[in-house]
Formats: sequence, structure tokens, C-alpha cells
Amino acid sequence: MSTQQKKTTLILGGTGKTGSRVARGLERRGVPVRIASRSGATPFDWENESTWAPALRDVDAVYLTYYPDLAVPEAVGHIRRFSKVAVENGVRRIVLLSGRGEPQCWPSEKAVRECGAEFTILRCSWFNQNFSEGHLLDSVRSGELAFPAGHCAEPFIDCDDIADVAVAALTEDKHAGMLYELTGPRLLTFAEAAAEMSRAAGRTIRYIPVTAEEYGAVLAEILPPEYVTFLTDLFVFVLDGHNAHISDGVERALGRKPRDFSDFARATAAAGVWNAE
Repeated sequence: MSTQQKKTTLILGGTGKTGSRVARGLERRGVPVRIASRSGATPFDWENESTWAPALRDVDAVYLTYYPDLAVPEAVGHIRRFSKVAVENGVRRIVLLSGRGEPQCWPSEKAVRECGAEFTILRCSWFNQNFSEGHLLDSVRSGELAFPAGHCAEPFIDCDDIADVAVAALTEDKHAGMLYELTGPRLLTFAEAAAEMSRAAGRTIRYIPVTAEEYGAVLAEILPPEYVTFLTDLFVFVLDGHNAHISDGVERALGRKPRDFSDFARATAAAGVWNAE
């Protein structure tokens, strides 16, 4: 039986795609959960370090995600200092959500590895749920998915699988010290993903490859310039083909295959998420 079973787990990003699922998974196991955010019941702000220790009070484990992205330059300083504060406040286990094929995230991973707590690193590929809960949802609903991915193939991962691995790592001792690369079971181009979504939704969702500059011009209407530059540069980097291979992290962690994109597409379409507004 795990030593973590009835300890409080702090979830940073607990309303996000993976954090919300991790929270539900822990609650199903009877693990007390605390969700911290800038506007939540437990205040937490990466830019206000006075909020860190109160959020960590009586916490034994942390599901650690970084907003806006672990690849931003300022992340490593925050992660290093937060991990130190966490250990000083009694945290024994940290599960870090990281990016697959992103060396920009490695310094933050190193900071968690060296903080003194047990750790598990989850390096994740592109989320299925970016099409259903993320910034691409409106494009999918419109029937025209314009994105700077070219014809690159990606092993899309379901957030339910990420959460299942995270819950296991937070509650089972055998995952301590492990690094899991989490991908789906097959490669799909964005055009092929759009075709899968089209079949599931019963209407045409067309992928339109655009340049990073063209996509950046769209983002510039809703995001600060520095974040637009960061995102477009990141998309160009991670979608250059170097991640076009599958990994066995889900199977190693859970003893089962990851969910297929077609299963995600059918379930999402059946729920009406992609209905045109």
C-alpha cells in the first residue's frame, strides 16, 4: 500500500486540461486534493512567492505544471525556488508535467530532480484535447483548422492518459525516479487528425497549413507580443519532425496501451463539443 494514500496533494494548474483530470482521479482514490491558482480558494501566483508556502501547508505531494509553459526562460528559476520551498515544507513527492522533445524544459526538470523530493517526470506530446478544450477549439468548430504544423506527424496523447499516469505516480511508490515519455499509439499529421475529427463529427473539418508568421498575426490580436513570439517559435521547433515517433511511457507506467485518437474524436463528437455555434 502506498505511503501517499491519504496525504494531501497540491495541484498547480488544477483547472487545466491535465490538472482537472488529475484532481478527479485522486479524489476517486480518496486522496485529499488542494487546487491552487491565482483566483482560487487557495491563492497561488508564480510571480508572488509569498503565496507558495501557504499553498504547501500540510501537503505531501505536488502535481507541478507551469503557466504559461515550462519552456519559457523564467520557468527554471521559479521551478527551482518552488521545489526548494516545497521540500522545506514537507513535500516528499513531485510529479512534473514537461514537454517531449523540448530541451528548453530540461533545466526545470533538473531542478526538480535535485530538490530532494521523490520525483517523476512526464514528457508529453501534443494533447488531443488541444482540439476540444484548447485554443484550437474555435477553429475546429468553424470547420477550418489553420495551424503552422505543415505536414509533420505527431503522436497525439490523450489527457486522460496523462492524468492516469500522474495519479499513479502521485500515489504509487514504484514510479519514483522515473521519466516517462507519453505519446499516443500512432502518428498522425494534422490533416489526418482533421479527417478523423471530420468522420466523427459527420461534417468537414479542413486542415489549412499556414506559416508561423501568418499564425502569429492571428495570435497578435488576442495575446501580448512577447507571448506570440514565444508560441510561434515553439510551434516551429516542436513541429519540425523530431517528435515524429511514438514512445512506450503509458504502457510502462500503466501496463496498458494509450488511447487512440479516433476514440477521442468519437467521444468528443458524441458529446457535441464540436457542434458549430
